[in-house]
Order: sequence, then C-alpha cells, then structure tokens
Amino acid sequence: MPTLQTLAAPRMVYRVATVLLILLLAGPVLAQDNFNDVKIETTDLGGGVYMLTGAGGNLGLCIGGDGVFLVDDQYAPLSEKIMAAIGELSAEPVKFVFNTHWHGDHTGGNENFGETGSLLVAHANVRQRLATDQFTEFWDRTTPASPDGALPVVTFTDSVSFFFNDEEIVAFHVPAAHTDGDGMVHFTKANIIHAGDVVFFGLYPYIDVSAGGSIDGLIAGVQTLISQCDADTKVIPGHGPLVQKKDLVVYLAMLEDIRSAVFQAMEAGEDLAAIQAAQPAAAYDAEWGQDWLTSDQFVEMVFDSLGGQ
Repeated sequence: MPTLQTLAAPRMVYRVATVLLILLLAGPVLAQDNFNDVKIETTDLGGGVYMLTGAGGNLGLCIGGDGVFLVDDQYAPLSEKIMAAIGELSAEPVKFVFNTHWHGDHTGGNENFGETGSLLVAHANVRQRLATDQFTEFWDRTTPASPDGALPVVTFTDSVSFFFNDEEIVAFHVPAAHTDGDGMVHFTKANIIHAGDVVFFGLYPYIDVSAGGSIDGLIAGVQTLISQCDADTKVIPGHGPLVQKKDLVVYLAMLEDIRSAVFQAMEAGEDLAAIQAAQPAAAYDAEWGQDWLTSDQFVEMVFDSLGGQ
C-alpha cells in the first residue's frame, strides 16, 4: 500500500484540518474565538515565493519589485494578520489576489483586500458562484452570495499569465475537480505550483459535488499537476504540508484505488450503505483520515460524483 513520504509532523496537518472543519461548520462566535488564536506562519520557498499558513487554505505569495501577488486570502477576520505577515516581507502593495476556487476559507478576505486596491482574479465560475447563493447538498447548507466588493474583477476560462516580479506566473483551470472553478498557479521560474484544493495532502479531499466537483475530475487534475512537475518542483497544496512530485504520485494512487473500488461495487448493483459497509477506503484511514473527513464521507462523495443515488 502506498505510504506518505513527507509528513514529518502529520499531527500538525490534522490539527490544521480540524480547525478548518470547526470554522466551516461552527457558529460565528466559536469561529471568531478560533480566529483570535490563529497565527500566520511563513515559509520561504525560494525565488521570491512563500507559503503562508493560518486557518483555512494555504496561501501562496510572490514578492518583488513589481509588488505582491497573493494566492487565496483565507477568512475575512484574518485579513489584518495576513497583511501584517506580508508587510514583514515587503513594503510593496498586494497588487493581485488570485482565488483558486470559491470556498470561503480561500476567498473570505476578498473584500478586505479589494478595499486596499488589490485586483481580484479567478476562474469565471468562481465569480459566478460567489455572486449567487450556493446550496451544498453534502453539508445541507446554503452559503449566501458575497458582496460585490468580494467578487473577482478579472476572470479567465482556460489560462492566464502574469509577467510580474521577473516571473511568468501561469494560472490554469482544472475542470470539474474539487469544484468547477479550480485554478492552479505555476510560478514557472521558481518551479513552484499552488495546487489549490485539488490537493489535500494527508487528508481525504473534499469533493464539492454540488459545485461541479467530481472524483474523475480530481484524478485528472492531479495527473495534470504531476505532468507539470519535475523532481524538484515544490507544490503548495490547498491543505496539508508542502509536497513534491513523488508525494502526488502517492496521493493519485489513493484516489484511483478508492474510485476503482467504489465504481466496481456500483457496477455490481450495490447501494451506498453496502459500499460503505465494505470499507473500500479503510486501508488508507491511518494516513488520510479521519480528522477532517471520515472514509465513509469520502466514499459518499466519490459515490455521488459517479452518479450514485
């Protein structure tokens, strides 16, 4: 069975995931209490690119003479802390904020950054979903539309390039993966890629089927990501520690194995309850669950995205 290669401190990753779950599902007061305790940590990846962690999705940061390029912005109450962490690295303004998808732990700070003059950029489907109420069947929850000031003002459909800070930053769409609006960001000279939530490393990934996500799109997206990597490429996942190509191969094998098991059971006429009872993901629980999603929950997402009823 494949094993994780780079989880030097796996429990740290699980704690981050647990905080994310609390902030997504808990009420405003509990969420605010957790935000008060959050610290923004910065890791220098080289080439003027950094990885920032706090609560919610991992951030990417490119700094240089042209200014600051930020990938994702976590939750609104963290904006001041994020801005302060960026200010310790650069006195230049945040000129661009790129959203890897629409979820609030990646776009919650949009309005705050937009008010400082940052240009918000995302796939066209991200703007569409942020602009309208979104019902997520898996969580039985409606997310209200974002205010106009939180909406991306520049959108793309396939790919877009930024020639910024002596970098060629290429953002490209990964269809129907985690959502229908996933975008990865490739800092080509630095050889670093922000993968967004197409990659949850050390955690079962969340597939937002209600927002156009699917297991097949997720697998295809990871395959595309691997094709963009060499042995030295550093990959910032949406959640989890910094990874490399060899780790993505392990992640892909897990996804393909569980997808295959669920599909074969569906082809044999088994319903969701029977498939979950057979525990097709159990062999991966020690390394990929259960602090964020349980294997039963992940199997349900795979089942739903394959057309299960």
